[in-house]
Formats: sequence, structure tokens, C-alpha cells
Amino acid sequence: METNCNNDQGKFEFEKIFSKKSVQFRSLYVHTFIYTIGLTIYLLKECYGVSLNFFPLQYLNSVVMVIWTSVFLVSVIDLFASYKIFDEEWEEQKMKSLLDKKVKKQKWE
Repeated sequence: METNCNNDQGKFEFEKIFSKKSVQFRSLYVHTFIYTIGLTIYLLKECYGVSLNFFPLQYLNSVVMVIWTSVFLVSVIDLFASYKIFDEEWEEQKMKSLLDKKVKKQKWE
């Protein structure tokens, strides 16, 4: 008799593989939105001399923006490079192998 644990594990593997793209793109969109706001505030402070000297914004300087921009670019490159390496064909092969494993594990009584 097959336990429910095997079904849960297979379901978890499917969800992990197929929701990864949507989670990564969502986090990239959120990061892009927050980065755009930070960049706008930085440009207002540096170029236009707007006085924004309260707690979180007083530490927004060139060093922070260089680090933030580097992290942002690395995350964008990582996301798109990983989808060039792990394209649709790889996903189909992985899905087929998971389905084959599930069929082999399934026991008929």
C-alpha cells in the first residue's frame, strides 16, 4: 500500500519546479520597483539637492547605490542566464522523468 507521503513528495517536486519561474520573476519585479524608487530618491538628493535627511534616506549615498546596482544587475543576469541554460526542453525532460518516477512508484492492488 502506497503511503500518502509519496504523493505529497511528488506534488511538492512538481510545485517546486513549475512555480520557480513565477516566484523568481515576481521577486525581480519587486526588486526592480524598489530599486527604481531608491534610484529616484538618490537622483533627487544628488542632482537636485533635495534635502532628504531623515533616517533611512540619509544613508543613501554613492557607495550604497553602486553596491545596490551591482546586486541588481547580477540578479537580472542570473535570472536570464539560468533560463538560457534551463530552457523549455530541460523542463520537459525533468517533468517527464518525474512522471516516470511517479508511475513506477504507483502500486496497483
